[in-house]
Amino acid sequence: MRHPHEKYGRLSPEDGRRGRGPGGGRGRGGPRGFHEHEVPSADGVDGFFAGRLPDGWGTPGLRVDRDEITVMVTIDSPATEGSEADVAAAEQGRISRWREESREERVTIAREAEHRYGRKVAWGATAGGTSALFTHLSVPVMTRLRQPERQVLDTLVDSGVARSRAEALAWCVKLVGEHSESWLADLRTAMEAVQKVREQGPGA
Repeated sequence: MRHPHEKYGRLSPEDGRRGRGPGGGRGRGGPRGFHEHEVPSADGVDGFFAGRLPDGWGTPGLRVDRDEITVMVTIDSPATEGSEADVAAAEQGRISRWREESREERVTIAREAEHRYGRKVAWGATAGGTSALFTHLSVPVMTRLRQPERQVLDTLVDSGVARSRAEALAWCVKLVGEHSESWLADLRTAMEAVQKVREQGPGA
């Protein structure tokens, strides 16, 4: 589930909720110490947030993976006239105010969701044409690359596009996601169909 806004703005930690690992704790596996194949299902996550969020927050945009649930809330845009910079500044200010005013409520909801779905919760907001993500996880991914692949990353680093191979790899993943969104969506749908068939099998 992908939020319609592609750009979430600058990322920053909040509320001291960024942990030392995918689940805020030590060791491998994922949130709450689950191994990859043991991560709880995210079934019903849309309904949970639709019902749990205060009425004034509207219907959130959700993105879910095995580590994290990202919740983007659309808030009212300020009625501001003036230059494009003035409008953007007003929207940023409105998001900042909402962030502070909603902090306690968001922390409570996040704790409930994390207990229910075994994933950390990241929050963000959109006002008009401005979006900002307040919290997020940075999950390390181990991989082995051959020389031609490493050269691609090194080119991005040498050209100044990225500051390190890790950042270059993240940039490549983001680019593939943006240009292959339809194919990835079809692939996820096919994976869901396979999972349903497995659950209906003789050993289910």
